[in-house]
Amino acid sequence: MSELIRTAAEIDVWGTILYVEVASTSVGESELNVGIDELKTFVHKVDAIFSPFKSDSEVSRIRRKEISIEAASPEMQEIWQLCLRAKELTNGAFDPWAVKKGFDPSGYVKGWAADRCIEILRKLGAEHIQINAAGDLSLFGGSEPGKPWSIGVRDPENKFKVVKVFEIQSGAIATSGQYEIGAHIINPRDGMVAIGAASATVMGPDGGLADALATALMVDGKDGAALFMQPELKEYSAWVIERESGTGRVSDQAWSIPLER
Repeated sequence: MSELIRTAAEIDVWGTILYVEVASTSVGESELNVGIDELKTFVHKVDAIFSPFKSDSEVSRIRRKEISIEAASPEMQEIWQLCLRAKELTNGAFDPWAVKKGFDPSGYVKGWAADRCIEILRKLGAEHIQINAAGDLSLFGGSEPGKPWSIGVRDPENKFKVVKVFEIQSGAIATSGQYEIGAHIINPRDGMVAIGAASATVMGPDGGLADALATALMVDGKDGAALFMQPELKEYSAWVIERESGTGRVSDQAWSIPLER
C-alpha cells in the first residue's frame, strides 16, 4: 500500500470553525491542499449567500423582501426546496420560515455544505475525509484504509464528557442540543424554547436532512420517532438524550431510532 498522506485545515466561517481532515494514498499533499483551497472558496461563498448575520447576504435580502425566491441564486433556490421537503417530512418541527425575522435555513445549510465539501475533495483525489461544521459532520472513506471514523457525542451538561461513540465509514452525522450556545432551538409551532429532547444525534446519507431531523427531534422528543417510519427516511437513524418529564432538566435516559420499522 502507498503511503497515506494527511493534511488538515481550520476555517473561520459560518460563525464557527470548520475543521477539515483529509488523507490519500493516491495524491500528494500539494494536491490535497489545492482541494482545501477550493473548499475554502466554496464555504465563503456559502456564507455570502446564506448568512443571516450579513446584511448584504442573499438570505438577508430575502428576509427584507428585497428579492423573491424566483430571482435568487440557484443555490438559494435549491436550499429553499430542500427546506420545504424537510418541513414536510418533519410535520413542521423543522421550519426555517418560522424564525422571528423570516426565512433562515442555517439548520439545513451547514450539513448540505459539508456534503458539497466532500464532493470537492473527492474530485481532487482525497480518499479519507472528515468535515466538521460545529456538530454537523460529513464523512468519507474512514479515517484510514479499513478503519471507520469514531465520532463522539458529548454530554449536554458536560462538554468534557463523551457519552456515546459512533463508528462511521461514510455518511453524515448531526447533533443538536444545549451545548455552547445553550437552549437556542425554538419550537416553530408555538415560538417557545424546544424541550422535546436534551440532545439529538441523527445519522444518514444526507448532511442537510440529518441536521434538520436532529432539530425536529429536539422539538418533538420521543414523538419524533414516528417520523422515521416514513420510507424516505429508511436510511436514517438517531440517538436521543431525553429530558426529565415535566422539568426540562437533562435525563440520564437515552433511546435510539429505529425503535421498530
